[in-house]
Amino acid sequence: MAAMSNEARRGHGGPDSSERLSGASLFAGAVLMLSGPLSILMGAAGIAGDSLFAASSQYAYRFDLTAWGWIHIVVGLALVIAGMGVVTNKSWGRGAGAAAAAISLITQFMFVPYYPLWAIPMMTLDLLIIFALARFHVGTNGGW
Repeated sequence: MAAMSNEARRGHGGPDSSERLSGASLFAGAVLMLSGPLSILMGAAGIAGDSLFAASSQYAYRFDLTAWGWIHIVVGLALVIAGMGVVTNKSWGRGAGAAAAAISLITQFMFVPYYPLWAIPMMTLDLLIIFALARFHVGTNGGW
């Protein structure tokens, strides 16, 4: 009988370890797949010319609401795709998820004057996603 290391028995480096998803990654994937459709809906509201948004004219990053709508739709689609990659544990999922959340964080920051009650909680979700995906997994033997 072949000897199996303690790491392999606990799921750290065993043959099926690629199928396991940590709790933080699962949280990040779920929040990505929640944040994406919400961003898409926000974009649809911007494209429809809804009276939901108002901004001061002295804001440096002022765009037409239709442009903001398309930006939110594109970012929302990226968030959904990255979320599916994270949840299905694809090799590109964590990096794409962190990058999509970072882009979403920047766009939400630029969107604060238009709808701060929406942008600030979304920025918080983006920060939580980045934190969850950027964590290192330390093994029991102290290795990375």
